[in-house]
Amino acid sequence: MKAFLFEATQYLPRPRSEVFDFFSDACNLEAITPPWLRFQILTPAPIRMGVGTLIDYRLRVHGLPLRWRTRIAEWNPPHGFADEQVRGPYRLWHHEHTFEEADGGTLMRDSIRYAPMGGTLINRLFVRRDVEAIFAYRERRLKELFASGVFTAN
Repeated sequence: MKAFLFEATQYLPRPRSEVFDFFSDACNLEAITPPWLRFQILTPAPIRMGVGTLIDYRLRVHGLPLRWRTRIAEWNPPHGFADEQVRGPYRLWHHEHTFEEADGGTLMRDSIRYAPMGGTLINRLFVRRDVEAIFAYRERRLKELFASGVFTAN
């Protein structure tokens, strides 16, 4: 199984506690996911986050409906957490989120190890571009939300 790495870093001009609080509310994920994915959280709110928490989603990728389940594998407030796919479109999906205080705000890092079905060819043709587009959208939305002072989608 060939695994790939995607990393992203973003500075948000808010204290780490506020940024972590935003990400610790799973419902906020809908607000930072591109609309073309038609992403929905199926797990009823409120979702109590911690090691072992399971979260179910529904989304569409290139028009294909998918179900996805993740499990919180690590939980270390306010420094970070990790989620991993339990069921979904990947052979492997492990997403680490870290939050560091920096220059009066927060430096947020995402590190994703993933292995798509179909391996290198499918990654090169579709998956890598999709992941990059999703995180580019997410970066823009987070800038908008945190610049406006709106930290929750609710």
